[in-house]
Amino acid sequence: MKKGFWRKLTGTALSCAMLLNMAAAVPTMTATAADSYHDDWLHVENGKVVDMDGNEVWMTGVNWFGYNVGSQVFDGVWSANMEWCLDQIADHGFNLLRVPMSTQIILQWKNGEPDDMIKINATTNPELVKTFDENGTPIEYMYSFDVWNKAVEWCREKGIKIMMDIHSATTNAAGHNYPLWYDDNYSTDDWLEALEWFADYYKDDDTIIAIDLKNEPHGKPEEGKFAKWDESKDENNWKYAAERGAMACLNKNPNLLIMVEGTECYPDFDRGADWTTPAVDYAHYGEPSKVFGAWWGANLRGVKDHPVDIGEYTKQIVYSPHDYGPGVWEQSWFYLDDDTKTFDRQSLLDDYWYDTWAYLVEENRYPLLMGEWGGFVDEEHDTTGENVHWLKELRDYMIDKHIHHTFWCFNENSSDTGGLVYDNFGKWDDVKYEFVKPALWQTEDGKFISLDHAIPVGKNGISLSEYYGSAPTPTEPKTTTEPTTENSEPEETTGPMPTTEPTTEPTSQNPATSVRYGDVNQDETIDIMDVIALNKFLLGSTSLDETQKAAADVDLNEAIEATDSLNILKYVVEIIPALPTK
Repeated sequence: MKKGFWRKLTGTALSCAMLLNMAAAVPTMTATAADSYHDDWLHVENGKVVDMDGNEVWMTGVNWFGYNVGSQVFDGVWSANMEWCLDQIADHGFNLLRVPMSTQIILQWKNGEPDDMIKINATTNPELVKTFDENGTPIEYMYSFDVWNKAVEWCREKGIKIMMDIHSATTNAAGHNYPLWYDDNYSTDDWLEALEWFADYYKDDDTIIAIDLKNEPHGKPEEGKFAKWDESKDENNWKYAAERGAMACLNKNPNLLIMVEGTECYPDFDRGADWTTPAVDYAHYGEPSKVFGAWWGANLRGVKDHPVDIGEYTKQIVYSPHDYGPGVWEQSWFYLDDDTKTFDRQSLLDDYWYDTWAYLVEENRYPLLMGEWGGFVDEEHDTTGENVHWLKELRDYMIDKHIHHTFWCFNENSSDTGGLVYDNFGKWDDVKYEFVKPALWQTEDGKFISLDHAIPVGKNGISLSEYYGSAPTPTEPKTTTEPTTENSEPEETTGPMPTTEPTTEPTSQNPATSVRYGDVNQDETIDIMDVIALNKFLLGSTSLDETQKAAADVDLNEAIEATDSLNILKYVVEIIPALPTK
């Protein structure tokens, strides 16, 4: 039996009556506050993120935005099927989904306020429509919070963990441009209320394992509104706000990982600067500024002398910078002289990365999660190849240092980076994916490793328990050659590649000779994953081949029914001693 699965359900052995109800209903797990999943929480030990047993994990995920911009749902659900999109994310091996939201939409859900609008294509997403008329025209869509919980449910089934990110205070496509966690519409107290409610609602569901307190606090002193980092209790002091935000979450759920981003600016105190010193335009040459600049939310210099301190809960803190290349903005650290872009890993470390955020992992102070990184890789958008050059430097550095990350982004509608899909969210960009893939957590034979102890991530994944129990030792993914254009074939890689299903000679597990009843997923083990596979087949959400169907018919009546699922379940929890061995 997979480690911890029954603790996820009840914490105690299930009664036979409960098993009968489960099998008869063939349920899928739903995301409600009443559910209880408690195996997969993470925390920090000795500068590493580990599971409840102290095993190190690697969060390698992707961003999918929409809830922060006014769609009231993931962007793209206006054309593509939401579950299909989540299948693509899982099957391609991303074990964490960072979901940008706003304080506004969370408080809307908390207060049961109606949707202003919701962008759903009923034809491609009929499961998200509550009622249709006699002509098949949608009358009423699901409430946006119910749609969100459907996404949480599907993520759970597919082995995807979730990190919620407060991207802006007010719901707005440009909301991230506002530098602070509060604005004229929503106060710091509103932000704390939203965090507290969200953490409390999902405190018993470890599908949602992390909260990013605020996307990209930024601003310069001369701009009036800016985020600073010191020991004051000023309203714009991000360190103080982050400590309050972290405790708002952890007082409700002490198991959450809390992501704390940096600021944009940090004064050079050694040169006489303070928080009133204006920042010169550090993106171009000129007299060195007395204020250290960075990408929005990326400046973690303040952590060295003023780390976030929340007592015993500090073990839940992960720092989370963002980093982009010259395809987003030409920063000074991409140049070694006035004319030539010849940066490499060492020059990036010397000129920017190390003192801004990399020292935290180089000196084993705290773990890092690169909350956003990405960009175009095709020749149309990257005419010089320098953006691909930068992407490769950062990707390989994160692999070498085991830096957690969430790629920006799944969406195709990110104007300065593009995404992993295109053609109205309908097709996967294989060239860009092959570039990202080496930085995903996987075994040497290409099996993606889930953050869930019982559920593999996607079709080509293994669970965390499988990995630490019997799976082969993972290796650091190898680098790939640089990608070419979007229309070209991916170049050959030296890293792990997806494997096709092997063809095997008939064995005792194969109907050509005999059937091992109960082993529905044909992994040579009869466990709860076989129950899940059979239940999903009975619900119509997946298919079984003839071998799997034969193994599923455990009562030998030539029909696959809920009672077969029940009998496998009884065997797994040792209520019955054996299954047929015909």
